[in-house]
Amino acid sequence: MARAEIGMVYDRAFPAGAVADYARRVEAAGLDQLWLIEDCFYTAGISLAATALAATERIGVGLGIMPAVARAAPITAMEVATLAEIAPGRFFPGIGHGVQEWMAQMGVRPASPLAALEETISAVRRLLAGEEVTVAGRHVQLDRVRLEQPPTVVPPIVAGVQQTKSLAVAGRVADGVILVEGAGPTYVRWALEQAGNPAGFRVVTFTMMAVSDDRREAYGWVAPFVAGLIRERRPAFLVLPFFDEMYRRVERGGADALVDMPADHWREIGAIGTLDDAHAHVDALDDAGVSSINVFPGDDLDTAHHQIDAAAALTRR
Repeated sequence: MARAEIGMVYDRAFPAGAVADYARRVEAAGLDQLWLIEDCFYTAGISLAATALAATERIGVGLGIMPAVARAAPITAMEVATLAEIAPGRFFPGIGHGVQEWMAQMGVRPASPLAALEETISAVRRLLAGEEVTVAGRHVQLDRVRLEQPPTVVPPIVAGVQQTKSLAVAGRVADGVILVEGAGPTYVRWALEQAGNPAGFRVVTFTMMAVSDDRREAYGWVAPFVAGLIRERRPAFLVLPFFDEMYRRVERGGADALVDMPADHWREIGAIGTLDDAHAHVDALDDAGVSSINVFPGDDLDTAHHQIDAAAALTRR
């Protein structure tokens, strides 16, 4: 089995003007990929991706994710086809539900997010393949639409989803999934099972990383963020056999109570602890079938620049 590629994520809070330099740093460090985030109402993913691709020559650039209802399916296909043709084999688009509260703010919240996702991904993939598409769906309605310039190299479309029904949709119509921070090997295996374990299915993870010679110091750096994910009952944590224990720790002692959690628990949820712990997490994701592991940085750009070198250490395994 091929080992997972290692990359970095560009946080939604980072300024748009810094993306080209960040992308060059990621490439110079020897990393494989850069993943960009499109969240309302921060920066736009397509323009960030175009800039990152123009600033680099080798790395793959992923976009996680475009909300299915934020653009008409043919416009999404046109955007993807254009970047895929400019940088063949280097652009990896993701499509997801989007946060439904944000979709409501824009007046585009669908009656059925599942139908909207399935119809959008299906239509986009057919258009990218050069088909003429006519469809009368609940969300997507197209009448003899065909791209005039479909891409020579058709990129895989990955779905940014977390829950059982959405993962099943991804397994039916997408080429893979993006699993966000907190996704460890147990959740990856569970997600693949929900998707039906389709052949050739790609799994991309956004992975927390905190490394120190002192494990407790590394745990302390990320404990507040992890505590927030536990309180929101993130799906990636709910499948863990020790979730109830983590939840009780947070309820009784707050984020600080997580610092005493066993090392194997921390290794399950991120590249957290010593460098050996980080490598063990990456190896476990490899074994679970992940194809792309991308370090999710803190929200400070200078700190993220240092994390690029830390992420590069994960490639030496």
